Amino acid sequence: MGDQRYQADVAVVGGGLAGLTAACELAARGKRVLVLDQEGPQNLGGQAFWSLGGLFMVDTPEQRRLRIRDSRALALNDWLGSAQFDGPQDYWPRTVAEAYVDFAAGEMRDWLAGIGLRWFPVVGWAERGGALAKGHGNSVPRFHITWGTGPGVLAPFVRMAREHEAAGTLVFAFRHRVTAITRRAGRIAGVGGDVLEDTAVERGQTSSRVVTGAFEVEADAVIVTSGGIGGDFERVRRAWPVDRLGPAPARMVAGVPAHVDGAMIDVTAQAGAGLINTDRMWHYCEGIRNWAPIWPEHGIRILPGPSSLWFDALGQRMEAPFLPGFDTLGTLKRILSTGHAHSWFVLTQGIIKKEFALSGSEQNPDLSSGKWREVLKARLGSGGKAAAPVEAFKEHGADFVVAQSFDELVAGMNRLAGEMGDPVLDVDMLRAQIDARDAQVANPFAKDAQITAINGARRYLGDKLIRTAKPHRILDPAHGPLIAVRLSVLTRKTLGGIHTDLDGAVLDAAGARIDGLFAAGECAGFGGGGYHGFNALEGTFLGGCLFSGRSAGRAAG
Repeated sequence: MGDQRYQADVAVVGGGLAGLTAACELAARGKRVLVLDQEGPQNLGGQAFWSLGGLFMVDTPEQRRLRIRDSRALALNDWLGSAQFDGPQDYWPRTVAEAYVDFAAGEMRDWLAGIGLRWFPVVGWAERGGALAKGHGNSVPRFHITWGTGPGVLAPFVRMAREHEAAGTLVFAFRHRVTAITRRAGRIAGVGGDVLEDTAVERGQTSSRVVTGAFEVEADAVIVTSGGIGGDFERVRRAWPVDRLGPAPARMVAGVPAHVDGAMIDVTAQAGAGLINTDRMWHYCEGIRNWAPIWPEHGIRILPGPSSLWFDALGQRMEAPFLPGFDTLGTLKRILSTGHAHSWFVLTQGIIKKEFALSGSEQNPDLSSGKWREVLKARLGSGGKAAAPVEAFKEHGADFVVAQSFDELVAGMNRLAGEMGDPVLDVDMLRAQIDARDAQVANPFAKDAQITAINGARRYLGDKLIRTAKPHRILDPAHGPLIAVRLSVLTRKTLGGIHTDLDGAVLDAAGARIDGLFAAGECAGFGGGGYHGFNALEGTFLGGCLFSGRSAGRAAG
């Protein structure tokens, strides 16, 4: 069981999107690159593989074709209003954010199109805000879904990496878990760690941690691109901002595999890296238990249109801006204020068939196929049904209740509540709130903020065509059956982390560069140690991996 030894110009720790982007930048310039990953080759691409493939871009041909007027100035105003940067530690996060908006409004699309990416023509409108013009939210649709979803984003980088591997400038070392970053004469000298036994588990499944050997790498520079902490519930709870969001949930579902545990962030800190904004995080409120799980506590996020009625755990309808798709963290705080960590959607078949989508490449086989025929068949050729993955969850998902009558629906919700230890819901209280909402549907002067939001959404052609149902009464049998969905908090993204500058160079606790050490992607808060600030605008996670990975790759060698 002898040690394995490697030499490289640059060692990249993590084979996700940020790591692949950095490695391809380096190898294209003839640098010898070693990419290390604790998982097997079946996990190449990391969390990006599971994503919907959405990218935040500004003033694109896709937007202009839909008569969306966007600009760098408007996007930056939205970003800063959402980020709410609030202290000197945010100097580099804000600097990276401004540079990313320049990138998203400039060369980003041409660069990605040049290596083969294409986008679904209808631009999505995520995180609409719903409060003040200078606050959180996207003023216009900016969420560009890549044809092929997450695997489509990864494809050109995997292809280029394999080409560099064939040329001898890039080497993959899978099942290599880095446990230390080494120094020599005050400078980063490489990494070392454990070799884990080979694994045949499928992508995302929990792999063995049996150690079969050790390794050492000599390198002129190290780039850490190891991801976040969302797969470790206890670590998420320790970092939870109780004063800002309320108590951490006792029960959550996982939006990422168990190996997304943040261990490499600790290794980087032990090498002298400063960590900032570690209590900033991005978790979704619309999580449901996966009926066909791949990893422990596997959850899927519902991507809702604006029409589902959202009730807290006590049965109170949530007020604006806590509407589906408007303000993720504001809604999370509102839900937790009840003393419970779950909530409920109530909707109709008419709403679910047009408005429900599920996050993830595996839940969108039509978009993942990149074929128009498959999209039209799935989205428009299903008659009165929703897309097949949504219908499968409706049939098999433990969090779904389907009923023909309202009394039957609430009885089913309360059966589920009993199983989960939730408060019992009052049927008369729920009915009164839905009746009041339904009475406003036909009123052109409706005072109900959600109806106003639905009408606003339908003024956008993309939403009217494929994303927002025509307003109707929830209790109208013509639009049934009725559906209720129990929603859990879904762990997902780390917004803070390793402190870096614009080049991705890691900074120590005093803010000075650590010579030879770089970080990119989620472990670095997607750039700078948290370029989102407190809130994300969506499409900025993959975008941040691309931008920060490219920057680190250009600066490291």
